[in-house]
Amino acid sequence: MRVVVQRVSRASVTINGNVKSSIQKGLLVLAGFEDADDSSDIEWLSNKIINLRIFDDENQIPNISIKDSNADILLVSQFTLHASTKKGNRPSYIKASKPTVAIPLYELLIKQMENDLGKPIFTGIFGADMKVELINDGPVTIIIDSKNRE
Repeated sequence: MRVVVQRVSRASVTINGNVKSSIQKGLLVLAGFEDADDSSDIEWLSNKIINLRIFDDENQIPNISIKDSNADILLVSQFTLHASTKKGNRPSYIKASKPTVAIPLYELLIKQMENDLGKPIFTGIFGADMKVELINDGPVTIIIDSKNRE
C-alpha cells in the first residue's frame, strides 16, 4: 500500500457538488492499494501515520503526533498512487488493485485508523469522482510505502 500524508490547515472532499467530508487542522491521507496488500500492511501503515510526529510543539518543532493533538484525519482512496510511468507517456495502473480487492482493504484501513486514533476519521467515497481541496500546512508531505517500510 502506498500513502501520501499531508499536514493540512484544512481539507475537504466534494462529490457531485456536495461536500462529503471536511476537516480543519489535521492530516489528508491519500491511499492506494495493490493486490499484495494485507492486514499487516494496514496495521503497519495505520500505526506509522497515527504516530508520525509532524505537528509543531510549543517551540515550533515537529514533535507531536496526530494522536497527541486535537486534529482530524481525512482519508481518500487514490488508485493513481500506483501509476507506472516507466514506458511511454500514458501511465499504467496495472499494479493498482481492482475494487473487489481494494474496497475491503480501504474499509479495513478506516477501521484500523479509527481504532488507533481513538476517534472517527473522515473519508471520501471509494471510486467516486472526488474534488479534493486542501491547504498544505508547512508544506509537509510524506510518502510512505508499506512494502518498502519507508
